[in-house]
Amino acid sequence: MNHDIVESFSGLVREKSIDKDILAGVVEDIFGMMVRKKYGQTAKFDVVANMDKGDIEIYLEREVVELVEDPVTQIDVATARKLSGEDLDVGEEYIEIIPLAHFGRRLVTTAKQNFTQRIKEIEKELIYNEYNNSIGEIIVGEVYQIRNNDLLVMHNKNELVLPRGEQIPKERYKKGDTVRAIVKEVKKNSNIPVVIISRTDPRFLERLFELEIPEIYDGVIEIKRIAREPGERAKVAVESHDDRIDAVGACVGMKGVRIHSIVRELNNENIDVINYSDDMTVFIMRALAPAKLRNITLDLENKKAVVTVAEDQVSLAIGKSGQNIRLAGKLSGLDIQLIKEGNEYDIDLEEFKEDLGEEIYSKFINAGYTTAKEVIDADFNEILEELEIDETTLKPIVELIQKEYEEAEVDEENDDTHETSNEEKDDARGNV
Repeated sequence: MNHDIVESFSGLVREKSIDKDILAGVVEDIFGMMVRKKYGQTAKFDVVANMDKGDIEIYLEREVVELVEDPVTQIDVATARKLSGEDLDVGEEYIEIIPLAHFGRRLVTTAKQNFTQRIKEIEKELIYNEYNNSIGEIIVGEVYQIRNNDLLVMHNKNELVLPRGEQIPKERYKKGDTVRAIVKEVKKNSNIPVVIISRTDPRFLERLFELEIPEIYDGVIEIKRIAREPGERAKVAVESHDDRIDAVGACVGMKGVRIHSIVRELNNENIDVINYSDDMTVFIMRALAPAKLRNITLDLENKKAVVTVAEDQVSLAIGKSGQNIRLAGKLSGLDIQLIKEGNEYDIDLEEFKEDLGEEIYSKFINAGYTTAKEVIDADFNEILEELEIDETTLKPIVELIQKEYEEAEVDEENDDTHETSNEEKDDARGNV
């Protein structure tokens, strides 16, 4: 019976990869509970489980006494000598082996139920620890179900979740597809830990660089910063710790072979690799490439940078739907404002953010409109088409921007006139 019970318990965990010592500990705890239920909380006992041999032995310890006061912890001399066949004296320990059959079917069934529950708890803890220790690491799994645009991915017989928001836009999967992603987060809940994986996290791009570029894996080249718009474009700042190795060249590889394998994995996401610099002026210049900048004014205290460019470089600096300047801002950690060289007075569109609201403001920025004058000078119908909003909403917005711009421009001219007038007065005083 011992062997049958141990074998039935072992069958519950064969596929769970639970350590035999942990399993033996659980079995000992469960049968210890059985002993206490049958003999009481004061019982002295020892449970030994040998999972290799499929054997469980329960030893009940009682003190040999003249007069028994507590039959659970004591036994009289005559009975002890009769049962053991030994000449035991008062004060010695009588140890009795308790067959499992003495506990009855009901207690054994309860023990199995408790054992199953304990195994589930251990399994949950093992899964949580396994993936919590793997956060930021790449896993390879297989899609086995698609639920509400979320992918359920099987990895080492565990179910992981790749939410829609962690998938690269425009990627489509079907059951059986292989997916590479990083472990982003592990959440505990009442049933089983929920493991969230991601393909949009910047760390996924970092791990891909480590896999494809040995110099990064070995630490010769270091990834300093990453900015991504998943599936569209990314900027990666790298630095070489060996003067003989060109960081950008090593990352790109001969004829771009290294970077192309990463681009393919990320659904043709364009990747700009640039050399990192501690000089923020140089770094911003590299981050906004291929645009050529005329001047950069830094306000590091307020985390802002004003960049002046020639008119023919504006579109390059902004990039498609504002991607280039947004990614440069994320990469540098600064709010980058663009000014056309020699351009007349203008107002950054951010000044209207509160009036426009977050959604409308974002639509303007994504369409490449960063200043009031750009909005005023643009064709109204073109803005309508680019922003995809109705005319009744857009018209008062453009009128508001134009009004504020004209009033501010007049104030600016008055200030200039006032300054000129004061200078003339000073000159006049000097001539007297």
